[in-house]
Amino acid sequence: MHYNVPQFIDLEDTIVGPLTAKQVLWLFGMAAALLVVWMATGDWIFFLIVAAPVAIIFLALAFYRPNGQPFVKFITHIILFLIKPKIYMWKRDDVKSRNIKKTKKIETNNKHKRKTLKQEELIDLAKILDSESEILKK
Repeated sequence: MHYNVPQFIDLEDTIVGPLTAKQVLWLFGMAAALLVVWMATGDWIFFLIVAAPVAIIFLALAFYRPNGQPFVKFITHIILFLIKPKIYMWKRDDVKSRNIKKTKKIETNNKHKRKTLKQEELIDLAKILDSESEILKK
């Protein structure tokens, strides 16, 4: 059976021209904020001074996408990073910071001697190992 595989699922639907619903809402929010600023100031010069940063913030929220994610999500991650406690899982110790005194190995004459087995001892060990299953059955 053939199925149609959806493509471009990461793209949002456009509502007004090339603008998505979120972008249109951010632009309406900017218009409302600028209207409030205009009503509060009433003077053109002071309005332009206050309106420029407000417009830049709203335009960034609507259109700027750092690292392919919405700017609102980016700001949220910055705030959460600053607020949450930092947990260090592993911290490497600096070898130079530790005062390690190197000591020389003292060689001893007591070297480990290798035990050699005779043919009869090997045969006895083989019999013991072969009879292990019989011992476990008892």
